[in-house]
Amino acid sequence: ICEFNNTDHRTELNGTERLIVRRGQPFTVNLHLRSGAYQPGSSALDLTAETGPQPSDQYGTRASFGLTDQIDTSQWSAAVTSHMDMVSLSICSPPDAPIGRWRLSLGQAGQFEFVLLYNPWCTGDMVYMEGEKELEEYVLAQDGIIFRGNSQYPIPTPWNFGQFEDGILDACLRILDMNPKCLRNPGKDASGRRNPIYVSRVISAMVNCNDDQGVLLGKWTNDYTDGVSPMSWRGSVEILRNWDRTACEPVRYGQCWVFAAVACSVSRALGIPSRVITNYQSAHDSNSNLIIELFVDENGQLMKNSRDMIWNYHCWIENWMTRPDLQTGFDGWQAVDPTPQEKSEGVYCCGPIPLKAIKQGEITYKYDGPFIFAEVNADVHTFWKLKDGRTKKVITTTKVGLKISTKSVGSDEREDITHLYKYPEGSEEERETFTKANHQNKLLQQQDNAGLLINVKVSPEMRKGCDFDVFAVVTNNTGSEKKCRLVFGSRAVSYNGILGGNCGFKDLLNVQLKGMVFSCVRHLTEDNLIRLAALLVDYSTQEAYLAVRNIVLVNPEIRVRILGEPKERRKLAAEITLQNPLSVPLLDCCFTVEGSNLTDGKIITERLDSAVEPGQDAKVKIYFTPTRSGLRKLVVDFDSNKLCHVKGYRNVIIGK
Repeated sequence: ICEFNNTDHRTELNGTERLIVRRGQPFTVNLHLRSGAYQPGSSALDLTAETGPQPSDQYGTRASFGLTDQIDTSQWSAAVTSHMDMVSLSICSPPDAPIGRWRLSLGQAGQFEFVLLYNPWCTGDMVYMEGEKELEEYVLAQDGIIFRGNSQYPIPTPWNFGQFEDGILDACLRILDMNPKCLRNPGKDASGRRNPIYVSRVISAMVNCNDDQGVLLGKWTNDYTDGVSPMSWRGSVEILRNWDRTACEPVRYGQCWVFAAVACSVSRALGIPSRVITNYQSAHDSNSNLIIELFVDENGQLMKNSRDMIWNYHCWIENWMTRPDLQTGFDGWQAVDPTPQEKSEGVYCCGPIPLKAIKQGEITYKYDGPFIFAEVNADVHTFWKLKDGRTKKVITTTKVGLKISTKSVGSDEREDITHLYKYPEGSEEERETFTKANHQNKLLQQQDNAGLLINVKVSPEMRKGCDFDVFAVVTNNTGSEKKCRLVFGSRAVSYNGILGGNCGFKDLLNVQLKGMVFSCVRHLTEDNLIRLAALLVDYSTQEAYLAVRNIVLVNPEIRVRILGEPKERRKLAAEITLQNPLSVPLLDCCFTVEGSNLTDGKIITERLDSAVEPGQDAKVKIYFTPTRSGLRKLVVDFDSNKLCHVKGYRNVIIGK
């Protein structure tokens, strides 16, 4: 009976050993009674459903009901559908019942337990979503793509969400049980689980461990010797299992895309449609004034004078639900950010806030509108710090909130969803939004028109291990000859804006601008992410102009070749290859592989015994047995002494 119900409720991927159903949808229970014990029209049956440690009618965590002629999907109800050899009951929960573990008593016939989840297929559920393709993508898909890199070169990174793998649903329910609101008032918390707004907020707080026994500890330095580098994770399964099996000890370590991916896994596991999004040039506004204040030294290099930052990219999730707590028009995707950045109501969590509220400048709506509005709309003020202590405002074209991206429905292509967060730049609607959000600085900035313009351009292809060209392009729109100083520098930088070592520097004291374009070439190598900064100082006006560009050096491609015909329950081989692009040998080479419904929830590791010389291939063969048919993603990670965290994947169609 579990297999029948779970399949009908689209939960069979969790297994069929126990009953897992969705709210607002009937499920079937068979009762084996002694002969004649049930008489149609005269026999009664008292049923009681309870959830949480303190069930109560007041909180909606306890319901008593009897048999009726027909099922009522708006409330707890039960009806007899057959009474031949055994009595078959159809039982239904209301579409706003709290999710979690329930106990159902059937009078003298006994009791049983089941798990109740949100139901995005039910029109009465707050998480209802139209479209089977969308539901397949945002609820049932166990793997996906997270975009990293930068706005000029978004890099797709595969991720194994694995929300239906063994033990993951129990870990997600434990996350709800371990949240401080539940520990303080378990009865009220159990009732709150009827509401995906409340649960999304709990997920945002519990995926990080800053206030609680949450899942992940964040770290943004390069020393991960007492844990796992955030770059090493390929999916959520290992993270959630590690947290669950170590008595809720935080897993070390996570960064924004890891926090977001785990939150997406938890949301989907509980039945909330969810997706990971990436915001390029993401502002971190620490004081809610919608202004990012940055300081550069005389060489144009960023100084640490403020908590405000611009991240090369930042990931959060969007969960789909109605917002009955707000006025009409704000249903749909809600931004939820589990990365611990600023506190909300005393806790490190963020959202949910409707995307429509962000777009329309309604930043007073719940929750955390100003912070997320600033991430995509903040004004950037850059100041030039002189050696004598004076500061001067720098003219720059730095913008935030670029190419907001997510995986497309049904494909691995990037979908640009910037239009869901902001109106077109310079449009009348954008100006109205800024006025409503009291974002006067942005309105004034749009009226600026500088006489000198500076940009940083690079060669079209930038691969790790290869040199490439960098150009500073200066345009003189003043109509008069200009003498300038041009400082051109480059530094390694992490994705969240923390600067590393110098990669190159050039200071040209006397640059004459008679024509339209000046170009300076600089060869740079090393590191995957480099910040290029060009500072131009006009001697005649003492005005400073700054152009900044972050570039990504692309890792070599991992090639995956499937050997044989992919069939369900049939052993399969994959040949995995990576060519060494560096000028030095690679030592300690290791491929790590996983994939939902491919590797049976396990991680496969293959190491190479010998060094891989420059230009040669690192190659391994791995074996796995697919457990389920359909389109699956084999996720691969490569590590060595000189080349680390190279990601790759291969989509595999598994036949029956």
